Amino acid sequence: MYGLFRFRALHWQLLLVSVEFVLLLASVYAAVVLRYLGDAGAQDAFRQALHWRGLLVAAMLIVSMTALGLYQIHLRAGWLGRLSRQGVAFLLGGIALTVVYYMAPPAYLGRGVLGITLVVGYVVVALWRAAFLEFVDADLFKRRVVMFGAGECAVEVSHKMRRRTDQRGFKVLGYVPVGTDPVSISAPLLLHPDGALYEWAARFGVDEIVVGPDDRRSTLPVDALLECKQRGVAVTELTEFFEREAGRIKMDLTNPSWLVFSDGFNSSPVRRTIKRAFDVVVAALVLLVAWPLMLLTALAIRLESGRGVPILYHQERVGENGELFSLIKFRSMCIDAERDGVARWASKNDGRVTRVGHFIRNARLDELPQLWNVLRGDMSIIGPRPERPQFVADFNTRICYYRLRHCVKPGLTGWAQLRYPYGSSLEDAEQKLNFDLFYVKNHNLVFDLAILVQTVEVVLFGRGAR
Repeated sequence: MYGLFRFRALHWQLLLVSVEFVLLLASVYAAVVLRYLGDAGAQDAFRQALHWRGLLVAAMLIVSMTALGLYQIHLRAGWLGRLSRQGVAFLLGGIALTVVYYMAPPAYLGRGVLGITLVVGYVVVALWRAAFLEFVDADLFKRRVVMFGAGECAVEVSHKMRRRTDQRGFKVLGYVPVGTDPVSISAPLLLHPDGALYEWAARFGVDEIVVGPDDRRSTLPVDALLECKQRGVAVTELTEFFEREAGRIKMDLTNPSWLVFSDGFNSSPVRRTIKRAFDVVVAALVLLVAWPLMLLTALAIRLESGRGVPILYHQERVGENGELFSLIKFRSMCIDAERDGVARWASKNDGRVTRVGHFIRNARLDELPQLWNVLRGDMSIIGPRPERPQFVADFNTRICYYRLRHCVKPGLTGWAQLRYPYGSSLEDAEQKLNFDLFYVKNHNLVFDLAILVQTVEVVLFGRGAR
């Protein structure tokens, strides 16, 4: 029976979103009752025109919570952090709804009803999340996973996914040594199936077998694994399992040649056309909203630096297929930041950054002129961040498959920016490449929309800014 509830983490997130949408919709109806308590006539009259307005409120609050990262599978935040994010999300949702009501008066819900909805919805969602997370984190309802392989690859996975949030949705029962592979897992975690593999798996309630020996030539019980797969036990390669659960590609788990034969990395004309249309529409909308901020930023730079000093900064970056283009930013550093011509990473508390520059870098206002790069076709809204040619030349020689990130246009924001802080070293570049290649391999319109919405969290909390 409990096997019915052993979903993958993504499925739990979809359940979380669905239930919270219903709870928020119910909060709207509850707010009407509370606002017009004792006045049945007013309640009935209000409810007759409430249906689509309630859907709008629920949808806007769901989008706001998504933007604050509350639906990230591996969100690492305590209860205070979660409640704070939820509070900011509801505040932003209330402001967004007020703007919508101003632009479309027929959607107006009423200040009293909206205020009560936000309070009731916040409390109900917070209580539901507390119960939900306890439920999901219970081992009884996690997918039960067995690793076929107990060598260095298995150790790497166990190390990289050691946190509780990394293992949300699954529980590793143990590791099965394969062939002559050296064993690197401690003895208490080792398993030794006896008898028929499927019968053993059924006896232990195994939902998924992850195959990842160090030596790909090791003798695997192919027939037994195939029987398990035919009888309902999922059989997954280690690389695919890690990609699915961690949201990134780990290049050093096995020979990276598996990338050539895996799904993804599709770049059909239809997909490129849809992505280009998405870029143009989003860039135009952001420019329409952000132009006052851009004018104020330009004015602040001019007041600090005086006349004759450039407001915009042009820098050569590497784009799609390795082609160079001129990236445009608001100038945030002093004009002689690289007087010797040597490219340098920005560092924490970098002395080259001006006072205005420090603010606009933290608020990400310095990136807004890149919308012109998007409209011109040099960049996309979503994609790997473009790097300088000097760094790329170094990384191409020192990091395997680094060139793969250039098979799509670079972006204003991206998956690596959401999942990894600002990088300023070779090791950081290697780690970010795992996320960039995950995006390159799996990008689509829905993924782009999710990254765009969650970028709001990065801007509000200043993560990765330097």
